[in-house]
Amino acid sequence: MSEERVQTEARAGRALVALREAQGVLSGREWAVAVGVPAGEAWKLAEELRELGVEVEGSAAEGWRLAGDGDAGDVALPEVLEAGIAGTIFAGGVRHFARIGSTSAAAMAAGAEGARDGSVWLAEEQTAGKGRAGHVWESNPRDGIYCSALLRPRVAPADVIILSLAAGLAVVEAVHEVTGLWGDLRWPNDVLLGGKKFCGILTELNAEVTKVRYVVVGMGLNVNNPEFPKELEAIATSLYLEAGQRFSRVALVGALLRRLDGEQAALHDGVAAARESILRRFEKHSTYCCGTAVVVEEDGGYEGVTRGLDERGFLRVETAQGTRTVLSGGVRKR
Repeated sequence: MSEERVQTEARAGRALVALREAQGVLSGREWAVAVGVPAGEAWKLAEELRELGVEVEGSAAEGWRLAGDGDAGDVALPEVLEAGIAGTIFAGGVRHFARIGSTSAAAMAAGAEGARDGSVWLAEEQTAGKGRAGHVWESNPRDGIYCSALLRPRVAPADVIILSLAAGLAVVEAVHEVTGLWGDLRWPNDVLLGGKKFCGILTELNAEVTKVRYVVVGMGLNVNNPEFPKELEAIATSLYLEAGQRFSRVALVGALLRRLDGEQAALHDGVAAARESILRRFEKHSTYCCGTAVVVEEDGGYEGVTRGLDERGFLRVETAQGTRTVLSGGVRKR
């Protein structure tokens, strides 16, 4: 992102915070003073917010306000998020994009250039969203959360799967905090509601044999999607479709980053103790982990019954030939 665009989005963030706090009409002069621009440029603030998908109503004569019932201001700009993530590793590290190819691709590239621990890439729309095994993640404009967090954990490469499982827990707990819904974790990286997927997690790393340089945890959540293409209707859902109401993406991103911060901090404090907690909590929030008949898309495909996670975080499946450990394959109920 160019320096000019960074400054424009920072200004838009201050403008959105001012309108949200006003909870009504704000005069052009008051708005300009709050943002730190010349008094006659309030209209430019309105245009910049509209480019980001924020619905702003008003004029120089009438004053300015957010349209509708508040949904108009539900854009997770860094300035809007900052109060909700203060004190976390992610504070001051959020970068927002109206449109991007892939937040995870951008984060991986930035990690190679030395981006700091706790950097976050957020987008209103992705044009090349990445899913597991090369799949494409549908990224509708302003319906979902498309977020990638860069971490530099003090863990061995073999322990990165624990961080991936922890990210799933962060999603489940954040969604419950904001919506009251409990997601169902499907090993290793999907979260479902009513048997349909609403969240995918992709964990990528840059590592040596014994050292992790950095990890990028990419999270895509279907939040306010009202519908899906016919080819996805049977397998995809959103929080809106499950609960019958819209939810604040700003609140969800804030909760998600707070929960992820807590999980990574626990791993820093002690990998062994954190691992055990993550494994047991993952099993608790997953109908797939224990006693479920599944099909595993690995080694040509096989069937069996799940028998929990092993001490490393991999799924155990009991088959007619004996217990097998799923290392990378997708898992679905039989």
